[in-house]
Amino acid sequence: MGRWSDGLGFLLRRWRVLAGLAAWSAVEAVQTFATGYALARALDAGFLAGRPGTGLGWLAVAAVAVVVGAYGTGRTYGGVAALVEPFRDGLVRRVVGRALRDGDDGEAVSRLTHQVEIARDAFAGLVMVARSFVFTAAGALAGLFVLAPVLLAVVVPPLVLGLVLFLATLRPMARRQEAFLVADEAVATSLGEVCAGVRDVTAGGAEEYVRRETGALVDAELRAANALARWSVARVVALAVAGRLPVIPLLVAAPWLLARGVSPGALVGALTYLTQSLLPALQNLIHGLGASGTRLMVVARRLTTPPPAPRTAAVPSAGVPSSAGSPAVELRGVTFGYGPHAEPVVRGLDLVVPAGEHLAVVGPSGVGKSTLTGLVAGLLEPWSGEVRVGGVPAGERGARRSRVLIPQEAYVFSGTLGDNFRYLRDGPVPDHEVMAAVEAIGAGRLLSGGGLDAPVVPGALSAGERQLVALVRAYLSTAPVALLDEATCHLDPAAEAHAERAFAARPGGTLVVVAHRAGSARRADRVLVMDGPGTLVGTPRELLARSALYRDLQGASQPAGAARDADRVDAVPGPGLAGDGRHVVAHRAVGQVQAARDLPDGGPLGRE
Repeated sequence: MGRWSDGLGFLLRRWRVLAGLAAWSAVEAVQTFATGYALARALDAGFLAGRPGTGLGWLAVAAVAVVVGAYGTGRTYGGVAALVEPFRDGLVRRVVGRALRDGDDGEAVSRLTHQVEIARDAFAGLVMVARSFVFTAAGALAGLFVLAPVLLAVVVPPLVLGLVLFLATLRPMARRQEAFLVADEAVATSLGEVCAGVRDVTAGGAEEYVRRETGALVDAELRAANALARWSVARVVALAVAGRLPVIPLLVAAPWLLARGVSPGALVGALTYLTQSLLPALQNLIHGLGASGTRLMVVARRLTTPPPAPRTAAVPSAGVPSSAGSPAVELRGVTFGYGPHAEPVVRGLDLVVPAGEHLAVVGPSGVGKSTLTGLVAGLLEPWSGEVRVGGVPAGERGARRSRVLIPQEAYVFSGTLGDNFRYLRDGPVPDHEVMAAVEAIGAGRLLSGGGLDAPVVPGALSAGERQLVALVRAYLSTAPVALLDEATCHLDPAAEAHAERAFAARPGGTLVVVAHRAGSARRADRVLVMDGPGTLVGTPRELLARSALYRDLQGASQPAGAARDADRVDAVPGPGLAGDGRHVVAHRAVGQVQAARDLPDGGPLGRE
């Protein structure tokens, strides 16, 4: 109701334009009236009566009427433009204001570049065909009445039948048109996200996933377009009925009409009105209502209906959305392998990571640690089982904003340092918040070249500096789940510890780290040891007692002679080293370790 009242108010405010348009349309209708009537008089009073001069005179009248009508038609375009352009400007203001208010950039692009122009062209077409049909029909029906009123009884019923058949297709056409526009918006939104995040796609190895997701949206748009085309065929059938059927009753009834005093000239004039005026105007009206009218109705509804109010949720002070009420990450019976005939890399994995937990993932190379982060990040789909992030299936859109993945090979792009830091945030981020993130991660040395406005040359940064940029970027994101897939491997142990503690301390944040150093595992609340079917999860202390592989990895994780890290993890644990507590002894040259209870005699070997 609001849209109809808005449209009526728009037209009433431009009543002078409408009056001028009606006046020139009346001038145009002179051609319609004069063509049939002059032809009938030329036959009856001229050529059939043996007076060719009179007949030629009436034909001259018809020719002059054509010129007058053409002049009136030309003048109507100015009136149409005076209606259409303000209409378009109003839609543009609505779209831009809505985009600035709601930040729906992807959909706004489709609305501004596509849907507004559809509405503009549809409105212009609708005004032209409606105006033309009304005044053409008035001129033709007036001419039929003047020639012989009985002609109306023969011509009008078939015309009405054709219109009724056509009107039955309007609602299905409108629904298919709206479905097509929804699909078009979804494609525009998806492509906007993909283009903006192409580096994320490449860095995370998500090309196949993006191809599949975007392809599904394109296929949906194709199906909507095909459905619209099928109903367009139905509209063409209705158009054929309305445009051709009325001629048949007139021809069939010709003897009956002649017997009742209708002159031959009047019959020819009626046929002229029908074939040269009424039927073309009706066809234009049907085409206009079926295409322009349906599009205008659908697009106007989508452009003028406000979006649903966004749901609000409490956000912790660090800008990380709260995930209270469900686990941050949950895997239930997850199995995955690379290829239909390959051995599964992950087999029947069950894992629950509560919100706020710090989980380290350790295991030999190739055991599936990065595969696990890919599953949680939604880049890989499990063969079986379910992966949820914040209670939402990992492959759904709702999970995207709940996680951020920092891969081992971090990337940066040309621009300023601040642009690189703010990349994952939708809106503006104040400098003080960025600086707080830089300090939390321990990336202050990156600012020595000019602060946040310093230009970034990707090739001039070291691998460790690129990782620091990626870590700050992820820290500033609003995703509550951070996945660090060896994202600190190019940092020294102290810098790595500083960054991991920062992520673990984010209010409401959850950290999953693929660990490559012993310190990463010992800092975690819990550790997931991936070893094929022998996968275990527990606290670092528990796993020292339960997992020989974990003890092995703790002993061989750092080269001999390296300095003790911030968590007091020695390079090669052994008897007498700090933190030993007489529960670890060294064996073999590679620095692997065993717990005392693993020795054959069940007791320690002293200080050997």
